[in-house]
Amino acid sequence: MKISLNWLKTYIDLNDTPEKIGQILTDTGLEVEGIEKIESVKGGLAGIVIGEVLTCEKHPNADKLKITTVDIGEETPSPIVCGAPNVQSGQKVVVATVGATLYPTGHDAFKIKKAKIRGEVSEGMICAEDEIGLGQSHDGIMVLDTDVPNGTPASDYFDLDDDHVFEIGLTPNRADAASHLGTARDLKAALQTEVKWPAVDEFVVENNDRPITIKVENQDACPRYVGLTISNVTVKESPEWLQQRLVAIGLTPINNIVDVTNFVQHEVGQPLHAFDADEIAEDTVIVKTLPEGSKFTTLDEKERLLSAADLMICNGKSEGMCIAGVFGGIGSGVKETTQNIFLESAYFSADSIRKTAQRHQLKTDASFRYERGTDPRVCVYAAKRAALLIKELSGGEVSSEIIDLYPKEVENFRIEVKFKNIYRLLGIELERQRIFEILGSLDIEIEEESKDKFLASVPPYRVDVQREADIAEEILRIYGFNNITIPESFNSDYLAEFPQKDASKTQKGITELLVANGFYEIMTNSLTKPVYAEKAEDLDSAQSVEVLNKLSEDLGVLRQSLLYNGLEVAAYNINRKQTNLKFFEFGKNYFRQDKDYNERVRLGLFMSGYRQAESWTARAEKIKFHDLASAVQLVLKRLADSKLESDVIHQYPYDYALEMSLNKQVLVTYGKIKDTLLKESGIKQELFYADMDWDLLLKLTNNNIVYQEVSKFPEVRRDLSLVLDKSVAFQEIQAIAKRHNQHLVRNINVFDVYEGEKVGKDKKAYAMSFVLQDKEKTLTDKVIDRVMNKMMQAFENELGAIIRK
Repeated sequence: MKISLNWLKTYIDLNDTPEKIGQILTDTGLEVEGIEKIESVKGGLAGIVIGEVLTCEKHPNADKLKITTVDIGEETPSPIVCGAPNVQSGQKVVVATVGATLYPTGHDAFKIKKAKIRGEVSEGMICAEDEIGLGQSHDGIMVLDTDVPNGTPASDYFDLDDDHVFEIGLTPNRADAASHLGTARDLKAALQTEVKWPAVDEFVVENNDRPITIKVENQDACPRYVGLTISNVTVKESPEWLQQRLVAIGLTPINNIVDVTNFVQHEVGQPLHAFDADEIAEDTVIVKTLPEGSKFTTLDEKERLLSAADLMICNGKSEGMCIAGVFGGIGSGVKETTQNIFLESAYFSADSIRKTAQRHQLKTDASFRYERGTDPRVCVYAAKRAALLIKELSGGEVSSEIIDLYPKEVENFRIEVKFKNIYRLLGIELERQRIFEILGSLDIEIEEESKDKFLASVPPYRVDVQREADIAEEILRIYGFNNITIPESFNSDYLAEFPQKDASKTQKGITELLVANGFYEIMTNSLTKPVYAEKAEDLDSAQSVEVLNKLSEDLGVLRQSLLYNGLEVAAYNINRKQTNLKFFEFGKNYFRQDKDYNERVRLGLFMSGYRQAESWTARAEKIKFHDLASAVQLVLKRLADSKLESDVIHQYPYDYALEMSLNKQVLVTYGKIKDTLLKESGIKQELFYADMDWDLLLKLTNNNIVYQEVSKFPEVRRDLSLVLDKSVAFQEIQAIAKRHNQHLVRNINVFDVYEGEKVGKDKKAYAMSFVLQDKEKTLTDKVIDRVMNKMMQAFENELGAIIRK
């Protein structure tokens, strides 16, 4: 959004520099992204002064040239060769000094240099009107009637009206500031001064020769509609001052009628629209919607298909004249031949305009304001202001009463505000009187006040002030963020509770994670065979939930485990030559305990076959236990950061498995399924299965982001080769290492395992790496050796390990 400083100064007294004003606007929340200087005359007449011709003689070598001496305020007069026929001694003239750049009207710029013209020295140029960009005349030099001192800058003499334009990054919530008077309101509050609104007291209705009937059929989309007619206007080019105002903020002048509507829109923030009154059939304006698919041609000559939800301004024949609040129609717009106009000033629903503008991909200055929320109380003022300007510039007269259809007044927002909450959000205990002064300067009234709270009445044009926190923001932005002292210690606060963990979103995240790692999701029937619970050692048929109205005996009970349905899926695929399997299932298991029935959600992972298909680039390797372990750890790291206890188990339905628990509650069990069970299921290859308690895992889900500072001290790696009994698990080694040097041991890894004759029967050799790091200092060799010796001694004493050196 662009705001002209000169335009702004017509409403509020501003004596600070443009840069200072820009900083004030930014501090109040209207962030100034840039300030552009706009020169009324290109170059600003830099290097051009007022001088006096002292002598004027004929040039000895040219009939049409004269040699002059000109006093330009220097110690010695300047010799200047001049070809103007009207130059004479004693004249006050405009002189471009050596080094000045001129921007002639309609010609390229050039720089004044010291030169010799037909053998005579010339140090400057006496200028005509067009040569300095002040007009079109080139009949002769400019002769001034003035007694200003010689050497006076021409920019001071001509009182050039240079302007500065602020480029404001207006946030969507600040619709109230989308105009010059809206911006002035913030400056008024910040500078504790007054804003002068243009007077409309002179508005009168001259006659009622052109009455217009107005009907609003959709009052939800149009709560207020104001209109009047102006007759006998003359459509022509706008005066220079109006064109300058519009050009300064990036608008193109069109004609005096349209330019006035644009001017008032950018002045007060109220969009207006002028119709050719002679094009309004039956002298009737109807605010309504048209049937779905109706055709309408807009001012850009494009035919558009309307939605049944698009609010339209129609004539007495229900023909569209304008897409309300968005774009005018080609048939009813103001033309050069227009003599009578109907002026619209309305308040439309922000939701209605926003949806229509988005539907038709139309973004106009009017829709920009309407879809953010305009002021319903300024409609009549804006209509009067525009009518007075149109009369002044077009010679017309108001020829109807102002019709104001406003059945239900838009009331102020009333917000109960507690002082303690204001102090808490501001960070300081501001005086109550100062709080009320700031709110009053923003047109927010205090209707009730008690010891602990007050009732704020907010005008409807402040659509962004709806809550107690918004009142605090209004106070703070005017009081000044920079005036809040920074405490020695910081704390934080929030206005809303953090959302609860969403189980469905968490499940979706894990699903995407597994799919990204090559798994396929399956969904099996919750009904299953009763024989599974009767034969399986890990299930109890007494806990089976039996279906009363069975479809078949094979589907007579609800499942107690995801495993057996998964085995059916695996067998079905393997029998059809799909032997490399990686799939998962989220599903419920069901149990009966006495007269109670329970269900729990589980996550099952299945892996069988080869890691990847055969290829000439890589040897086919069978899936192993550690492939499943990696997948399990992938899920656990996403869900919980708790340290889980691990135990090796050998119980049905596993040949071997690892059980992970927290506080004696089993979270995951995963391992290799027994060959006998696979054979019974018709599977002739190894299969690995993980059973995860999803309900319990959800309770451990950690949504918090924990930050840990990255140590600036280096890591150190040391390798060991240990010979151990086969019965010793890696977890035992890990636990001993952490227990003895927990603050230094960062990571432990097994990078090779050997079993064979070289290490002996029932033995295995682990090649292990230990990463050490101290967060407070660099580790020395002495410390590293002490740590490693301590661990090796513990391995030998507690595990009977042999350290291979």
